[in-house]
Amino acid sequence: MTKTTATLTARSPEDVLAAVPLVLGFVPEESVVMLTFGAEHPFHARLDLPRNARERRTAAEALVDPAVRHRVRRVLFVLYAVDAALARSCARALVRAFARRGVGVVDVLRSDGRCWFVVPLDPTGSESAGTAYDVTGHLFTAQSVAAGRVTRSSRDELAASVAPDPTASAAVAAAARALEQDASPDLAWVRATVDRWGAGVDPPDPATAARLLAALRDPAARDAVLDAVDRETADQRLPLWSLMVRAAPRDLLAPVASVLAFHAWLAGDGALAWCALERAADGEPSCSLADVVAEALEQALPPSLWHRRRA
Repeated sequence: MTKTTATLTARSPEDVLAAVPLVLGFVPEESVVMLTFGAEHPFHARLDLPRNARERRTAAEALVDPAVRHRVRRVLFVLYAVDAALARSCARALVRAFARRGVGVVDVLRSDGRCWFVVPLDPTGSESAGTAYDVTGHLFTAQSVAAGRVTRSSRDELAASVAPDPTASAAVAAAARALEQDASPDLAWVRATVDRWGAGVDPPDPATAARLLAALRDPAARDAVLDAVDRETADQRLPLWSLMVRAAPRDLLAPVASVLAFHAWLAGDGALAWCALERAADGEPSCSLADVVAEALEQALPPSLWHRRRA
């Protein structure tokens, strides 16, 4: 699940199709996208397109549960699918699940990447004829570019932004071997290093990176980092933590990837948060913070909860 961070008023299917990549941060493929309306904390969500009846039931429940929890009144689905029959089966499962829970479905659209179609809510209806579209020149896209927001061409491209950097990882691993492994982290040093780095100073050298990554294995060090961050600074520090995740050897990966996931959730970038959690799962040993962030994403918890906790 991903929190919305900007308000886009969509009045047509083309508007919706232009808005989706902006709110996700990437252009989806073979996906189910849900936009919500009428809740105190609206959110959007994306899941991989389910391929069979069991996956469709699981996907429908994964989407309807947070919608009901947040008292969403209406939803709109966009199914990114080349296979019209597969999209139709998915739409039926979604409409049934949401009707049972009392959440209205405004519309179901399908995109094959070149044309959009209206998928009928009535099981006896027929899909509309395709309408070609191109959002590259859309006003929403232009506004996003002007604001400096980056939209990836695919989720794979987003995942690549936190993929391992073998050269950097080897240098950090070598530096980590020289550290005193059982030493307690210097929390003042951790906070000062992250603050200085977040202010735009060049990222740490391998020795400093190794020391910071090793410190993050301690929950107290992670708490020191998280207690000092708000939504604005979280967004500013995403590139920096992404760089650290790329440089982390496997035995130091899970804590820093979990810290990145938390920052991404706080900044409203759920897609990056999930990518970071996938990297955290590659680390050994695991990190309890990853479970906390995953729960926040699955329940579509708003970042405002963190502000209230800090207050």
